[in-house]
Amino acid sequence: MDPIVNECKEQMEKSVRSLNDNFGKLRSAQANPSILNGIKADYYGDKIAISDICSITKPEPRQLVVKPYSHEDLKAVATAITAANIGINPQVEADLVRLIFPAMTEENRKATVKQAKGFAEDAKVAIRNIRRDYLAMLKEDDSMSDDYRDRVEKDLEKVVTDIMKAIDDAYAAKEKEIMTI
Repeated sequence: MDPIVNECKEQMEKSVRSLNDNFGKLRSAQANPSILNGIKADYYGDKIAISDICSITKPEPRQLVVKPYSHEDLKAVATAITAANIGINPQVEADLVRLIFPAMTEENRKATVKQAKGFAEDAKVAIRNIRRDYLAMLKEDDSMSDDYRDRVEKDLEKVVTDIMKAIDDAYAAKEKEIMTI
């Protein structure tokens, strides 16, 4: 594949990874450790990601257990989870924080699916913008032959089609996961 197409594909795959990160932060019927991504706790005056100072396990489908490596960090971790406003109140026990995910109502599931659809649409817009930028760059470059430019444009369109299908598949899987009771 052409280096221009490979570069464009790498940028588009970053958008897909961002989409999957956003999907991971959405609440579904089951507990997902990625919902804690981006939450930072006070750690000796610095803000450190919870996943760096704790072990996160999933003992049951609707439960996460967050166990700090150091007992002194227990309160800071619980405070950070509460402040993150993820819709779950942490239960502090002897040396761990337990997060119990209540069953979602039909209304909550529909709102979450709507949010997931918005993330998918944002990713598609980002892909279209990347494609537009690369096509404009190809048109401005006078050093390329017309045949070469046409071949690169066809390759770009194939990459865009594949990435859009991946986005649609990821959205469909997330929608199914959210709507499952």
